[in-house]
Amino acid sequence: MAVLGSVGRRLWGPAPALSQSLRAFSAPRGAAAAAVTAEQLAEKLRSQKREEQKQEAPKDPGLRRVRELAQLTKQLQRVHPNVLAKALKRGILYQNEEIVVIDKPYGLPVHGGPGVQNCITDVLPILAKMLDGMKAEPLHLCHRLDKETTGVMVLARDKDTAHRIQCLFRMRQVEKKYWTIIVGLPVPSEGLVDIPILEKEVQSQQSHYKMTLAPNYHMSPEDGKLVKVRRNRDSHSAVTRYRVLSSSPSCSFLELQPITGVKHQLRVHLAYGLGCPILGDHKYAHWSKLAPQKLPEKALKRLGLEQAKVRHLPLHLHARQLILPMGTGGDQQLCLVCKPPRFFRNTLKRLKLEIPESLEK
Repeated sequence: MAVLGSVGRRLWGPAPALSQSLRAFSAPRGAAAAAVTAEQLAEKLRSQKREEQKQEAPKDPGLRRVRELAQLTKQLQRVHPNVLAKALKRGILYQNEEIVVIDKPYGLPVHGGPGVQNCITDVLPILAKMLDGMKAEPLHLCHRLDKETTGVMVLARDKDTAHRIQCLFRMRQVEKKYWTIIVGLPVPSEGLVDIPILEKEVQSQQSHYKMTLAPNYHMSPEDGKLVKVRRNRDSHSAVTRYRVLSSSPSCSFLELQPITGVKHQLRVHLAYGLGCPILGDHKYAHWSKLAPQKLPEKALKRLGLEQAKVRHLPLHLHARQLILPMGTGGDQQLCLVCKPPRFFRNTLKRLKLEIPESLEK
């Protein structure tokens, strides 16, 4: 992530307002006076910009880090595709003749869409040429991660390899492990969430769609016993293993192992299944509305945040590890590991959550 912190700055030219002002004062008559006026105007604009930045920059280190990450996410959408491809190249975790494994940055979408200027799919041909020369075939996606999720992402050098790895994901032969920071402490501290998920429209002042639970059982109001209900035909089977790695009075550090791959599965199982939403998950913080996550006072104090600024808090979900079956018979395994980004590690430190020594690499 540190690599991407400066990429946006390389592309800034003179501000449009400044360029127009300079052109306005370049008339033939009174050229010398105009030059002086333009210079004064330019200095005035620069002073105003410095003053605005000074006023906007939070004094608290926690607020400053949140602001920096938000600005970085915006910069990723502004940089030239070549610059973005170079940054991804510097973050390569592993590569061989079949695959290229990258460390996916926070805030970078995998696919294009409304309002998306830069995405991983768009820069794959450029990244391939940087790795293998101008005649290289574009790299291919093998799976996807959400825009706000960081970590291990596998790309294939050709379509056949991509298809084979995609089949491994579909057949659940790829072992996936995620790290996350959640609000609260799940009970028990280790277990399995096996609750189907479906997408549903939320009727509120601001109607929207969310993934939600579609349990096969509900509790009878008469005697409190579990009663099996008919499966919703639109629901998808969803299974997640979890275990607590470290905990504090307000938050916990978890390892997650999704057995299935339903959209937003980890976020929904944690928020609605365990009642412990992921830190920074504003989409699933509330069911009936879209609003910033409400954090306990102890968490706010340790993070150095005010509740009014929590809306800038990033999603703390990191694809930590992938284990791919390799070889003709799948008798060999390739273990791909990625360290969490700096903002994730800083949050762990502030919340006094520790990475077990056995997992520290």
